[in-house]
Formats: sequence, structure tokens, C-alpha cells
Amino acid sequence: MDLEYDGAGFAGWAAQPGLRTVEGELRAALGILFGDDFRLVVAGRTDAGVHAGGQVASVDTSTRLRPDHIMRALTGLLPADLAARRVSDAHPGFDARRDAVARRYEYRVLAGPPSALRRDRTLHHPAPLDLGRLRRAAARAEGRHDFRAFTPTHTQHVTFERRLFVCRWERRGDELVLAVEGDAFLRHMVRVLAGTFLLVGRGAWEPQRMDALLVGAPRGAAGPTAPAHALTLVGVRY
Repeated sequence: MDLEYDGAGFAGWAAQPGLRTVEGELRAALGILFGDDFRLVVAGRTDAGVHAGGQVASVDTSTRLRPDHIMRALTGLLPADLAARRVSDAHPGFDARRDAVARRYEYRVLAGPPSALRRDRTLHHPAPLDLGRLRRAAARAEGRHDFRAFTPTHTQHVTFERRLFVCRWERRGDELVLAVEGDAFLRHMVRVLAGTFLLVGRGAWEPQRMDALLVGAPRGAAGPTAPAHALTLVGVRY
């Protein structure tokens, strides 16, 4: 299933008692269709407030319902801020998380005057940002590094090495967009990268400061965690 959701109304992907989550809403809908006869796996868990335009989930079930019937049923069962954009048969044994080779995120920044219509999708940054400095800092993060400086100190992660295939800033109209694609991500990793890059972009830090952060520096050495509302999971590669 290809999924799309507005993260503003969710406490993240993972089901949590007493909280509204993407997984919780999806499981409730699938339960109406399949009862207990399904196993749900997601490509990447998103944090509270993070959006998705290209999330992927796999469902193992013995149902005889065709994908197009499941798609129509989910359209009626899911809330307005969560949508199944495509449902299709996968090869036997497909696992949305295990079989993924890369996940891609985008973080959108609006430097200059604020936008009333984009306030829920972009981070308003009133101070000017130097795109060249942003690009030089981001380029240093590409490749395999120890990203422990970019995730909370208290964590369930055991290993902190991750590989970024892409880490770059692009100008799209009046927005600056950080595009990051990696084999896997630590909790808050993209948001801390964004917060750190913004310090460089406004001249507070030099781009080469990234080098010392990518060799296992403590969390306090990196920049702040940027807000969740400007982050979107845009795709998964298999």
C-alpha cells in the first residue's frame, strides 16, 4: 500500500495507548476488512507531526478481496488526513521495511516573509539564508558516518552508523528544500541535520564544523532539532 498522511493530527506512526496514531487508524480500518487475519509492516516510522507523501506498508493476509476492492474500502474507512493512494499485490514474502534500500525525506524552509497557506508545511525562517553555505555543509554529510550527534542521547538505537546517498539543499521558487535519502535513519536525525544546517546557513557556524559532528560526537555538539511540521517522507526505494 502506498500511503499519504497529514502528520499534524497524529502522534507519529507507531500505535500508542491513548494516542491517535497513523498505525492505529490504519489497523482499525484493516481490522474491519480482515479481522485478525493480517500482519502490517511499514517502511519507516515517522515521528509526531511528520507528514508522508510516499509511505509504503505491506500487509500479509489470506483475504480473497482484490486490491481494487481493498482500495475502495479503505477510501471509505480511513479518516480524511490518512489516505491509501495505491493498493497492489506484492511478490510472496515482500516486507515493506526489510526490502527497502532507501528512504527519502524533504525539509522545507521559507526564508523571508511568512506564508499563511504554507504555515503547516514549511518552517518560516525570517533571517536570510546563504544557499551556498547550506550546500557545502550538507555535502559533508553524504556517505557513511556516525550520526549519534543527530539523535537524542537517550535512545533505543544500538548502532549509529548510517549512509546518506543524497544530502543537498535545493531552491524551489521562494523555498529552500533539504532533500535527504539514506539507507535508514535515527530518530529525529533529519530534523537535527536541518537545525544544524540552518545555523550554518545564517552564518553562525562554518560548514566544516560538520566534520567533527560526523565521527560520533555527543548530541549536545550539534544544532537544535528543527520542528516536525516542515518534514515529509516523500518516498521509499526498493
